[in-house]
Amino acid sequence: MNNISSKAKIGNNVDIKSFVTIDDDVEIGNNVYLGPCVYVGNGSRISDNVKIFHDGSIASHPHSTSFKDEISTVEIGEGTLIKEFSTISRATKYSYRTIVGKNCYIMNYVHVAHDNILGDNVVLTNGVGLGGHVTIGSHTTIGGIVGVHQFCKIGEYCMVESNTKVTKDIPPFTLVGRAPQRFIGLNYIGLKRNGFSTETISKIREAYRIIYDPKLNFKDSLKKLTDEMEIKDEIKTIHDFIVSTTRGIIPKI
Repeated sequence: MNNISSKAKIGNNVDIKSFVTIDDDVEIGNNVYLGPCVYVGNGSRISDNVKIFHDGSIASHPHSTSFKDEISTVEIGEGTLIKEFSTISRATKYSYRTIVGKNCYIMNYVHVAHDNILGDNVVLTNGVGLGGHVTIGSHTTIGGIVGVHQFCKIGEYCMVESNTKVTKDIPPFTLVGRAPQRFIGLNYIGLKRNGFSTETISKIREAYRIIYDPKLNFKDSLKKLTDEMEIKDEIKTIHDFIVSTTRGIIPKI
């Protein structure tokens, strides 16, 4: 038996299994799959070809004591896959939007907290927990049982090893992990798989050689970066990410 509001907007060819709840303020696109016992709460905006497997929870109230049931959303991009027992919280008045991009793969027991922004093609492996206000760039993969502190930012095309505790910002194109968290090198395999040329990867590697020069602090390394390299394309992405960080970037230990 299902509990589906007549006020919800539901597209064509939506496969709804048993014991699904869909609240009033919900919009669901075409060709969506909702497995048994899925909850789709007020504020859900689910695009075409999304699959949510059993016991998934979308747009439940955020874990925030300041939340007063204000109108806010969870927006899930086309083609995203959400596996069993994962939860995605509604936003607070901080931004009013929790956003999951297109073609993301969210595995079992993952928590995406309020006001998170996930880019396209993000992979969150089993047991990942994201604090509130976390931002993750497109094409980034986070390994199992990783916890990400609130307000952290993770750049695009990153790889975070399993069991890592993330408390600092992670700049783009990097491989991060171990205890304590640290910069290990480039996400070389991920870059190659996504079509980055050998020349481009070499430029990224040189940029991080400068940034993580043990003889320089980050302010001096950024100056050296701008003095020695052309700040465009991927190098500009790295530069701008580091300049904008408020929590500081992960160290190289």
